[in-house]
Amino acid sequence: MDTRRPHPRPTMVDVAKIAGVSFKTVSRVVNGVATVDPVLADRVREAAAEIGYRPNQMAAALKSGSTTAMIGLVIKDVSNEFYAAITQGTSEVATERGVQLITACSPEEEVSEDAELATIFELCRRRADGLIVVPHSPDQSSLAREVAMGTPMVFVDRAPRGLAADSVVLDNARGAALAIHHLADQGHERIGMVFDSLAITAMQQRLDGARQQLRQLSLTTEHGLCRTGVHGPEASARAVAELLDRPDPPSAIFCGNNRATIGAVEEIWNRGADVAIAGFDDFRLAHLMPLPLTLVSYDATALGREAARLLFARIDGDTGPPRDLVLPVTLRQSGIRPLPPSQEER
Repeated sequence: MDTRRPHPRPTMVDVAKIAGVSFKTVSRVVNGVATVDPVLADRVREAAAEIGYRPNQMAAALKSGSTTAMIGLVIKDVSNEFYAAITQGTSEVATERGVQLITACSPEEEVSEDAELATIFELCRRRADGLIVVPHSPDQSSLAREVAMGTPMVFVDRAPRGLAADSVVLDNARGAALAIHHLADQGHERIGMVFDSLAITAMQQRLDGARQQLRQLSLTTEHGLCRTGVHGPEASARAVAELLDRPDPPSAIFCGNNRATIGAVEEIWNRGADVAIAGFDDFRLAHLMPLPLTLVSYDATALGREAARLLFARIDGDTGPPRDLVLPVTLRQSGIRPLPPSQEER
C-alpha cells in the first residue's frame, strides 16, 4: 500500500522562498499591485508557475469584500430532465459571463425545508454573488435577511412566498386549461386528473386552471375524479388504476407533470384500455410512448436562462422592483399513434 501523504497545495510562502522575495512582495504581485518592480514581479510569476501555485480567489474575495465570480443553483433531482434543463440554461448564461456555477441538488422526496435552507445559507456563507433557487419549502421569509445583506436571489418554477424577489415561472393555469379543452374537443366528458402535492405552487395553479376550464365547458369537476399528492410514476400508476376501477371511470386522464404521465401510460397500456392521456411537461422519448399523448410543452432551458439573466442584472446593480416572468406554453402531440387506414392496408 502506498502510504505517502499527498503533496500539500503550494502557498505564497512557497513562492516567496523559490523567488527569493518577501511574502509581502508575492502578495502584492498576486493581487495585481502595479507598483511592484517588474523584475521581481517576473520572478514571482515564474516561481508560481514552477510549483503550480494558484491563488485562492474565494479567500481573496472574503478578505476584500469583492465578488467571487460564482453563483449558486439550488435545485432538486438533476436526474429529472426538467431540472437538468434548468441547470443547462443557467450554465449557458454563467459561462457567457465567465462565472462559475455551483449546483446543489438532491432527490426531491428527500429534501426537507431545513436541508434546503441549510444549503442556501451555506452558499451565502461562501459568498456566492447570487443564487437561483427552485424552492421546495412553502415559505421563503427566512431568506429576507440574506437578501437584505446583498445576496440577490431569483426563484424558478415556483414564486417565493414571504419574500420579495424575482421569479421565472410557467403559465401553469393556461397550460392545464389548454389540455382540458383539447380533451373535451375530442369528445371526453369525464376527465380524471392526477397531481403531485398541492403544496407545490405549480401543481395548485395547474389544478385551478384545469378545474376552471372544466366549469367553463360545463363538464364534471367531481372530487372523486381527481387524485393529488401523487409523487412519481409508480404512485401515478396506482392512482390511475383507482380511477379506472371506478363504476363510472373517466375516458381521459390529465396528469400534472411528466412523471405522472409516465405512470399513467404504463397503467393504461398494461390494461389495454381505450383512455386518452394529456400531461403537463414534455419529456425525452415521449415520441416512443406506446400511446398517443397530448403534452403541455415549453422550453425548460429558457427557465434557467431567464433566471440567470435576471440574477446577473441584480448583481450588476439593478435595484428595481421584483420581476415576475411568466413563460408561455403550447400543446404538442406525441406518442406512437395507429397508422391511418390507407397505410395499414398497404
